[in-house]
Amino acid sequence: MKTWQLQDAKAHLSRVVKEALSHGPQGISLRGEPAVVVISRNDYDKLLAPKPPFVQFMQQSPLSDVNISLKRDKSLTRKVQL
Repeated sequence: MKTWQLQDAKAHLSRVVKEALSHGPQGISLRGEPAVVVISRNDYDKLLAPKPPFVQFMQQSPLSDVNISLKRDKSLTRKVQL
């Protein structure tokens, strides 16, 4: 991500916007510290899009048909080295 100083971003706002549209997020710093990020509307909409519930996300995974054997230790206590 390219970072612009605030005064440069103000002087070249149209370029900052074009860069955000074509090359991704553009950072703007204030007094040498990261302050804000300019992103495209498309990227913004993706960030705000509702996320599927975790179970649905896992079911849609390309690895959903892989069988994994998970075994749990059911003993009440276990040895711990201190």
